[in-house]
Amino acid sequence: MFSKLKVWPGKPYPLGATWTGDGVNFALFSEHAERVELCLFDKKGEKQTHSIQLQEQTDQVWHVFLPQVKPNQLYAYRVYGPYDPESGHRFNGNKLLLDPYAKAIEGEVIWNDYAFGYRIGDKAEDLSFSDTDNADYMPKCKVVDSQFNWRGDKRPNTPWHKTIIYELHVKGFTQQHPDVPTKLKGTYAGLAYPSVIKYIKSLGVTAIELMPIHGFVNDWHLQANGLTNYWGYNSLSFFAPDMRYSSKKDINEFKEMVSAYHAAGIEVILDVVYNHTAEGNHLGPTLSFKGIDNKAYYRLVEDNERYYMDYTGCGNTLNMMTPKALQLIMDSLRYWVEEMHVDGFRFDLASALARELHEVDKLGAFFDIIHQDPVISQVKLIAEPWDIGEGGYMVGNFPVGWTEWNGKYRDLMRAYWKGDGGKVGELAYRLTGSSDLYEHSGRKPYASINFITAHDGFTLEDLVSYNEKHNLANNENNRDGHDHNMSWNMGIEGKTKSLKINKLRWRQKRNFMATLMLSQGVPMLLAGDELSRTQQGNNNAYCQDNKLSWINWRLNDEQQQFLAFCRRLIKLRQEHPIFRQRHFFQGHQLRGSLAKDITWLSASGNEMTDEEWQMPHTRCIGMHMHGEALQELDEKGRQVTDTDFIVLLNAADTGIEFTLPNHLPKGWKWKRELDTSIEEPMAEVISQRKRNLRFNGGDSYLLAPISLAVLIKTKR
Repeated sequence: MFSKLKVWPGKPYPLGATWTGDGVNFALFSEHAERVELCLFDKKGEKQTHSIQLQEQTDQVWHVFLPQVKPNQLYAYRVYGPYDPESGHRFNGNKLLLDPYAKAIEGEVIWNDYAFGYRIGDKAEDLSFSDTDNADYMPKCKVVDSQFNWRGDKRPNTPWHKTIIYELHVKGFTQQHPDVPTKLKGTYAGLAYPSVIKYIKSLGVTAIELMPIHGFVNDWHLQANGLTNYWGYNSLSFFAPDMRYSSKKDINEFKEMVSAYHAAGIEVILDVVYNHTAEGNHLGPTLSFKGIDNKAYYRLVEDNERYYMDYTGCGNTLNMMTPKALQLIMDSLRYWVEEMHVDGFRFDLASALARELHEVDKLGAFFDIIHQDPVISQVKLIAEPWDIGEGGYMVGNFPVGWTEWNGKYRDLMRAYWKGDGGKVGELAYRLTGSSDLYEHSGRKPYASINFITAHDGFTLEDLVSYNEKHNLANNENNRDGHDHNMSWNMGIEGKTKSLKINKLRWRQKRNFMATLMLSQGVPMLLAGDELSRTQQGNNNAYCQDNKLSWINWRLNDEQQQFLAFCRRLIKLRQEHPIFRQRHFFQGHQLRGSLAKDITWLSASGNEMTDEEWQMPHTRCIGMHMHGEALQELDEKGRQVTDTDFIVLLNAADTGIEFTLPNHLPKGWKWKRELDTSIEEPMAEVISQRKRNLRFNGGDSYLLAPISLAVLIKTKR
């Protein structure tokens, strides 16, 4: 190691461990600490080799420069100060702590009583004090060399209105992939494997959204039950990519993955969890923030600072009202954009980040600082616009510059297709970009991230196969997970050999997928839905790191046909700008056009009347979009044109004769582009009706029960 360690004062910025080429600068923020100790470890992280007392403190940042230290050095901290939980302080110098700004973490938390700042089993609980040392059971931070040859990496910069998001789990996506070498399965390198990228490219999606890859902790209670925090919504390190997904245990593997996707024209978006950490509530472990400066990083109950404000359901909430907590998040976001080249973020439980005092404030400090940042404001920002606190459901209320997971879109589409009445009015809003939610604030249709399913809840296959959740494998007696799924099993719970029910389930999946891809806004597809992946009715598979969650790449004929259908839908969306407009429909004649941009049709072929909109049992509606009335310009200012489309939706259990609009120019017809009722995987005979592809204006189109049809205006 070092015969004699040289210690220089160092600088307070940047925070973390920074390799300068001639040594490493260490800087740690702690407002209330009385003493800070930097601990260096051997290559295996088993033996502490040096202990350096940080003598320099500048503006509440403790710092030191070690000219002999190089990249790959393992380190951690001990921070000393008052242990007074009722006053918000939980300093305990017996506990080794991770640097919040660490760029790499080596090892995992080995759970035992030593992980806690108090004595487990003591009647005083967290008011007691633990004098046991946890160093042997803690992961260690690693100094990194951030230099990387990006080889001319170029961001795709896909416009929002052309974006199609594909949500996936790094491990689950490739763990069973037949082409990926064994040593690369479940890793960043596996995700970047050529045949994997080729598949994602062939789908037609433009961005992958990775479930959390920030360094996270596997919960003690899950580990004790033989389970694991598979999803990763338990972050402890906001700068370090989790090494469990790295085949080389090197952060550059993540960079190589990003570069490979950019070369394929695909963006990389991260699902980030800044609302809470893995340290839990007052009875949680002391691993990092809690022991560095609990009061500065967490929201505490005002009249008893022993306890934490919990808007997340995970025990704690980061304190967005303190400058250093805000700086932590901003520095992390900027790092992932500038150093790791990611293209955007999806913020988990984003309402928790926006709470000023107890209210969700869309003009709060978090949003203000994001909007003025020249780096972060220019990437894709997606909010999960809710948390579990009172007033936390904020769909439609985030500010300009943000898009949102549109939970109202998901709920409406599920309710409509399972046959609930009185939904066509809201259906019209959701199909056309949810102007009722976003137009008033000056946002555009692409503010709406439309989805039917996501990681949290049923897969698409399970949505049409189960009425109830089946989460017993989670060892919580089926208490966990949502009860309000708005699913429909078609008459039998789970897998069945009934040809009739299976036929209807395939049709319903096509209905959902077609609705998603033909709606204005940004579609988000859950990885595996196009492959008919099932979780056997588990709607909360967060702890299932096994075949229940991993994608099965072995497809039967019906699954192959559904995959082809999904690809065809995405291609239809990509080829026709009428399905991905940058502006809301106006519903009236526009300047330079003799037609409305959109007309809502009843089964008679006439425009919907006010009375028909209000009828509680109406389950059929037609949407006529007029291509000649498009008010879109391309990137070079040229007028964008398209042809007319009719989308017919029927959620009723009876067929409907739908009269097609008869205002067609001479020589033009309506051509059936798709019909979810006649593309049955198990169909053996093609009827005469199925052969009829073209229709005259005024013709009757038989729209089957629970089906969707798309017709395009075309010449003979």
